[in-house]
Amino acid sequence: MPVKFEKPILPDIPEMQAIVKKEVEEGVILPRSDDELATNIRSYTVAKEAETGEIIGYVALHIHSMRLGEIRSLIVKEGHRHRKVGSRLVELAVEEGRKLRLQEVLALTYMGSFFERLGFSEIPKETIPEHKIWADCIKCKYFPVCNEISLIKKL
Repeated sequence: MPVKFEKPILPDIPEMQAIVKKEVEEGVILPRSDDELATNIRSYTVAKEAETGEIIGYVALHIHSMRLGEIRSLIVKEGHRHRKVGSRLVELAVEEGRKLRLQEVLALTYMGSFFERLGFSEIPKETIPEHKIWADCIKCKYFPVCNEISLIKKL
């Protein structure tokens, strides 16, 4: 079934939250409130089944500074994985970063090999900007013992 990629609208938030619920409970993806999603809705790109309009995945490109962005909240609904939807979502976020003239895009993930296939390279966690740690990582149930891999893509 064909997939279309577009910017979400505010009424998409409940469906977005439903898709990510399991991964949030498992601590794989950080929780985001409805208000936080609404505030940052323009950072997201959703993947929808073209025929039904069902959201099957999404990603956010969060801007940290004039040079650094971050891939966040990448999720593809079970049953729709292994169709290159996740790869396309990351590619679209990277393209958006290039248009904004970012120099690098960061990813913190448990799926290092996935991001390496997309041109990201592993970096030491100590090189991540400190404000990222205090703004986001502190919300993680695994903080301060982080098992995620830090990767960066130069644009």
